[in-house]
Amino acid sequence: MPRIGSHQVPARTLLLIGVDSVAFVFILIFASALRLRASLTTEMNDVSYWARIALVVAVCETSLYFNDLYDFHIVRRRIDLLVHMMQALGAACMVLSVIYFLTPDASLGRGITVLASPLSLAFLLGWRLSANATNLLAHGNERILMIGTGDAGVSLVKHILAHPEYNMKVVGFLDEKGMDIGKSLVNPKIIGATADLEEIVQAEKVDRVVLSLKERRGGTPVRELLHLKLAGVGVEDVHNCFERLSGRIALEHLSPSWLILSDGFKKSPWLLASKRAIDILASSVLLILSAPILPLVALAIYLESGRPIFLRQMRVGYKGREFELIKFRSMVQDAEKDGPQWASRQDRRITKVGKFIRKARLDELPQLFNVLRGEMSLVGPRPERPIFCKMLEEKIPYFNLRHSARPGLTGWAQVRLRYGSNIDDARDKLELDLFYLKNLSLLVDCAVLFETIKVVLLRRGAQ
Repeated sequence: MPRIGSHQVPARTLLLIGVDSVAFVFILIFASALRLRASLTTEMNDVSYWARIALVVAVCETSLYFNDLYDFHIVRRRIDLLVHMMQALGAACMVLSVIYFLTPDASLGRGITVLASPLSLAFLLGWRLSANATNLLAHGNERILMIGTGDAGVSLVKHILAHPEYNMKVVGFLDEKGMDIGKSLVNPKIIGATADLEEIVQAEKVDRVVLSLKERRGGTPVRELLHLKLAGVGVEDVHNCFERLSGRIALEHLSPSWLILSDGFKKSPWLLASKRAIDILASSVLLILSAPILPLVALAIYLESGRPIFLRQMRVGYKGREFELIKFRSMVQDAEKDGPQWASRQDRRITKVGKFIRKARLDELPQLFNVLRGEMSLVGPRPERPIFCKMLEEKIPYFNLRHSARPGLTGWAQVRLRYGSNIDDARDKLELDLFYLKNLSLLVDCAVLFETIKVVLLRRGAQ
């Protein structure tokens, strides 16, 4: 199963992507047959024909992704599906039109496009509606048994119930002492005791057991778990399972021993050198491309609220070192005259220009200079202010671990959560930051950057 770091991509998503891609290919061939007729065979023997089809498929798949058609929480109702599908195919046609204008030889022809567009919309709608109606994508559920009633296990089950695309069914919990059988923690209930592990696994046809014991010392059924492991039943720790499914590391009952003994948290010299080289190259290119925009943003800020144009704040970076972060000012002057505070939804301190540049992420552009200076990276945990770091280190365990890598302009937490404005949000972001640090790689960085483009284009998450 493909993974981003240790985060598993749901099989349901892969099935949708696969069927969509094959459908686009066949629709384009069918449209070509209607349009070209006798000359189709000659076209299909030309390598450039398949290259042009591959271009269309790539653009269409990217547009489906950017319009949330692989996000099962956003597109639920039929009307939402129709709107998102029309937006996706419309955007794909616009992008392909620009490409064809710049490179006419890449075009399959207007006639083929006119025929393929309604066929694609009809098929994609019909396929997804029929798949949902028949529960085709929900077949083959993996049956999960929770050993123990720890809080981390309860949180994992709630997460699984909220994500049907995982195709997982939790058959129940086993209580450590067998005293609360029948009690409902979430749905499902406690169905037995850990002493009856092997019998319940056989009776319930369990595929995987997940350990979530409140107290492991002396309470782990080692012999039974070994028998199950040798019999082919999956055995997994609750933290590993939660990380694999959610792309985050749960802080509930997280022990130092798990962090020490778990795979990951590797930073090879080659990886760090490659990451730094990409930071320098990408930030230089982005600064050159954004050069015409920077003066316009500065002028807009000056005309609305005067100087200063830039906001300079001390932030905590790599290994706890402080540095001065540079941003375009998006709040009124003296916004923190009453002391430092988190930005909040509908924050009255944000100016009209500030609201726009925050939504468009233009206020972040000056941080590219921080990246060039080596104080930040393109991807990493977002740098916090010293006063907030001190407070959060006292309230959230392992918070200082996020300083083991350069802070980022964007990050795994930034693209997966909305803007944080309290301690609970900071805790959620730390769980995602720990996942990123554990699975640090160029592949994860690429996934974050690709998702960042989507977030910026759809103007999500900013305050």
